[in-house]
Amino acid sequence: MTEVQSDGGRIIRRGAYPELTWTAVLVGYGLGVLITISMGYACLILGFSHEGSELAAILGFGILRGILRRNSIIENNISQTVASSVNGASAGFMFSVPALFILDHTDFNPYLLTFGCIAGGVLGIGFIIPLRKQMIDFERLTYPGGVAVATVLKSPGAGVHKAMLLVVGVALSATVSLISHITGFEDWALGEHLGMPAYMNGVWFVSLLTIGIGFIAGKGGLCFVLGGYVCYWILAPILAKMTLLPAPEQLQQMSLTMPNYLRVMLFRPVGIGMLVGGALTGIVLALPLIISAVRSMQSAAKSGAALSKDEMPIKLLYVGIVGAVIVLGAVAVSSVAEMGFGRGIIMAVLGTIWIWMAGVILSECIGRTNWSPMSGMTLIAVTILIVITSGLGDKAAIISSVMVGAATCMAMSQATDLMLDLKTGYLVGAIPKRQQMGQFLGTWIGPVLMIGLLFVLHKAYGLGSEKLPAPQGTVLASMIEGILKGDVPVQKYLAGAGLGALLSVTGIGGLGIQVGLGFYLPFSIVLTYTIGTIARIVSDKAMGRHFSEQVGIPIAAGLIIGEGLIGVGFAVYSVIMGVQGG
Repeated sequence: MTEVQSDGGRIIRRGAYPELTWTAVLVGYGLGVLITISMGYACLILGFSHEGSELAAILGFGILRGILRRNSIIENNISQTVASSVNGASAGFMFSVPALFILDHTDFNPYLLTFGCIAGGVLGIGFIIPLRKQMIDFERLTYPGGVAVATVLKSPGAGVHKAMLLVVGVALSATVSLISHITGFEDWALGEHLGMPAYMNGVWFVSLLTIGIGFIAGKGGLCFVLGGYVCYWILAPILAKMTLLPAPEQLQQMSLTMPNYLRVMLFRPVGIGMLVGGALTGIVLALPLIISAVRSMQSAAKSGAALSKDEMPIKLLYVGIVGAVIVLGAVAVSSVAEMGFGRGIIMAVLGTIWIWMAGVILSECIGRTNWSPMSGMTLIAVTILIVITSGLGDKAAIISSVMVGAATCMAMSQATDLMLDLKTGYLVGAIPKRQQMGQFLGTWIGPVLMIGLLFVLHKAYGLGSEKLPAPQGTVLASMIEGILKGDVPVQKYLAGAGLGALLSVTGIGGLGIQVGLGFYLPFSIVLTYTIGTIARIVSDKAMGRHFSEQVGIPIAAGLIIGEGLIGVGFAVYSVIMGVQGG
């Protein structure tokens, strides 16, 4: 118990600092909901999710220290652990479930899907807990994201200042987004005013969210934007010079503009191939990490590392294995009427094995490189499940495979998020068992929030549309259709896969995937994203990295949250008005 006394104006605290408190949990819930809505919306635009721990730490300081006057950094650490656990669904859901909406199979059981994803998240946490001591205490993996959050927590004055800057970013982004939605001015055709050819696609997406994510990415975002410029400012002019592009009359017959023709008929299929090829190559390159992870598990079991009083018991792993088979089996068997018990058990066993393997692999990858090939792991998981269910009929196979695949994706997301947070806790002196409990307490909210958000956004904007391209969900949907129908642009996919694989073997983590996203996404998004990356590079050179990290990144984070909240708010409004009008 903590005792507080006053000595000449100084506060003297005796005893343990508050850590796993209801205040920390409830603040974590609130921050988690806020961040998850924003990140989920951003993920549907850009195809990747930003890790939420640092945002939660910054906002947590503003609330816990600035408003509630609490001064325990380990309590703030629990709060951001809970919040980032909620946010785990922004990647766990958005990489998989949108495929069902894009394929127009929205008559699945949302309650069963939500329950399966909650269970998957819990099992992912249970599977990764026994590896904490080996990966963090013994191997001392870097986990750059966890180190960044620890730096925020250890700078209480800077934390409050960052929170204020973040709020400024939220207000600015929300104002611009509100005006954009009201006026309908969401795309700026600057290229037409400058006399650029249509195939160069000089349309800009009016979005501070996109600029904010570009700023946070900095130099790392250059690989992403490179793909877009190669498509529209290099390849398109070459095709035009060779007279390989369709004439205006042909475009009119296809009901397509030149930029849409280039994206839909050419660059998007190649981009999908690059995403798949890059992801698969990334997994192959991670084989040494797989071997290392298996050895870590063996070492942890032999040394009894997880039996420390500060750890949850290793029996949790065994309970998790049994629970995974039962839960995934129940989800598989209940997902569609055509699913038999035997096939459902096979899916459950393979899903359980994949949860363990993928969680360990991704934790090792993100611990060493701060890059996680989760999209590739999801693609492989759903592909295996599709093959198992291919005799059920297309619709039944799709629904059952994506539902079980979503549970495994949620497990992967929670496993990697927990290891990042445990690294932060290791650096600030937190008790691992309490962080692990905080992660369990937060994992159930995200799936509940995300399933409702997906239905609302799909109703308002349409998933897979220009407004919400949902890149990862579209890739998954295309792969599923290709496996079941054999109706795919094989040559474009293979060309893209080869290019993505070649880029991924360069040693730059996720290069094939990043460039592939630039091929896939609308160029209007790439153009606006470029502003953020250039702004970060200029800021680092002119003002120094310290300024970028202490001032620029909090404002950029606010830009993400502000536009995300307004976008979701307008979607809810349009759905409500549609229901009332109907």
